[in-house]
Amino acid sequence: MEKAVEWLACQWRESGVEAGDMLLLHSSVKRTVRRLLSERYPANVDIILDSFLEALGSEGTLLIPLFNFDFNAGKAFDIRSTPSQMGALTEAARLRSGTVRTGHPVYSFAALGRRRDLFANIDNVSGYGADSPFAILRRDGGKIGVLDLPDVNSMTFYHHVEELEQVDYRYRKRFTGEYTDAGGKATNRTYELVVRDIDRGVETDVDPMGELLWNENLYRGSRANAGSGLRVIDAAVLYSRTARVIAEGLAEGLLFSIGKQ
Repeated sequence: MEKAVEWLACQWRESGVEAGDMLLLHSSVKRTVRRLLSERYPANVDIILDSFLEALGSEGTLLIPLFNFDFNAGKAFDIRSTPSQMGALTEAARLRSGTVRTGHPVYSFAALGRRRDLFANIDNVSGYGADSPFAILRRDGGKIGVLDLPDVNSMTFYHHVEELEQVDYRYRKRFTGEYTDAGGKATNRTYELVVRDIDRGVETDVDPMGELLWNENLYRGSRANAGSGLRVIDAAVLYSRTARVIAEGLAEGLLFSIGKQ
């Protein structure tokens, strides 16, 4: 198991993960499991999770999305037990001893590692807002890693930029429901998301933005389903480049489309 962890950790380092980083990881692990098995290593999500923690080292911090969209549909949220809908690796992170979970009922995160307490007691009203984990990641020099996923199925950070830059093709929407906190107390709470303007036919269409990032050498690592499958980008750099796209009036075609899908 230790050899499997180090084998993967070496590849994550070659793809741009450094010791001491704060890393937000979006992932699909099926291909990584197959790669482990092809090398005759044991393969499970805990090994993959450990490999990222190994690559980050004792001073690093790992953020894992625990997104669950049931609250939007009127279902209750319990911060102690509501599962992630983002795959097996994310559930392994949620259940890992010592994990800190942030409070938004749709866009919550698991924080593991040295600086996990930065994310304790965060209860941001807006999923992508200035007080969200996305903002902490950018403020504290964090990175975003994507494992074997296209931008459209991973890069939620774009919506953080869109909210703060106040784009006109998204708007605030409120959701109210039953929320159970870490102490087991259930109350009704209201949270917000900045959602696409469906009446205008707005479709999230961010893969072209991902190509721009590759073309400008802002991504490090490998494309999805090639090499390690992991690409990494600095969150502040991503914010700046995406904000410039918005300011230059280029969001349509790079971040969204009208009635394309």
